[in-house]
Amino acid sequence: MASPSPLPPALKVFFLANEGLAFLLELLALGLLAWWGYTRDIGRAGSLALAVAAPLAAAVLWGMFAAPKARYAVPLAAQLGVKAVVFGAAALALLALGQRLPSLWFTVVVVLNTALATYYRGRS
Repeated sequence: MASPSPLPPALKVFFLANEGLAFLLELLALGLLAWWGYTRDIGRAGSLALAVAAPLAAAVLWGMFAAPKARYAVPLAAQLGVKAVVFGAAALALLALGQRLPSLWFTVVVVLNTALATYYRGRS
């Protein structure tokens, strides 16, 4: 089977912009998990601990399996599964914070961004 053709220059700009958006979405997911953890009514120390632990757990999971230079090379399906868990948790966190419409928009943008990034990474 022939390897995919490289991206034309015009699409490379779009690819780079999409990669930048992916990074921002990853940071936003961590921030949303921290916000959610901090707002839990489990006492000041418990909320602070959860505000640190939730994004830390997501970041470790991401770094081990889903990052471009992940510690462990896993199949694409596993990478997408990890992304679904982290981004899904962030969307649910936003929903738990009473932000229904932003949660929906976050989910839509993440799905489109991840689909495009996966497609373009396969071509480059």
